[in-house]
Amino acid sequence: MNALYLVAGLGNPGKDYKGTRHNVGFDTVDLLAERHGISLNKAKFNALYGDGMIEGERVFLLKPTTYMNNSGIAIREFLDFYKLDIDSLIVIVDDVDIDFGAIRIKKKGSAGSHNGLKSIIYHLIDDNFKRIKIGIGNKHEGEDLANFVLSRFSKEDRITIDKAINYAADSVSMILKKGVDEAMNTYNRRDFNELSL
Repeated sequence: MNALYLVAGLGNPGKDYKGTRHNVGFDTVDLLAERHGISLNKAKFNALYGDGMIEGERVFLLKPTTYMNNSGIAIREFLDFYKLDIDSLIVIVDDVDIDFGAIRIKKKGSAGSHNGLKSIIYHLIDDNFKRIKIGIGNKHEGEDLANFVLSRFSKEDRITIDKAINYAADSVSMILKKGVDEAMNTYNRRDFNELSL
């Protein structure tokens, strides 16, 4: 079998969660699917998924339907069924600890406070997978974190986050075409106005 990639965007299923801060991973996978003509019309492995070609590579796009805190169940089932190595996995996830509207690409690392990443690391028994983090802002003092990540963006903030989602989708293409180091050098910066892609 040729090299395959699994690009998994994390989020919560259902219309009640559509457009929330926690669902920017889903939003990025939806954008990738739209750009590359991939239909997310298969329902198996506790997920919605589809496959197609991105930058000449065969890619599965996947959105777990387990709810965020059990994302690892779907990803483990999928990797096992297709006999994919952890090296083939790219996870797209929201992050409250990086600047709003920024993205950060990492080759591996801990889950931090993110329950979706915690679930993946728990089920894979490994944290050595690539992830693209999208900065969704941080809660106000005294605000409950769970309520914050399940809130929606203001109209103004939505413009900024949509740009970040576009950059996150672009970074997936760069990882596939030029490798993760090149993508990190390009996208792990504060000011996207400097980017000329």
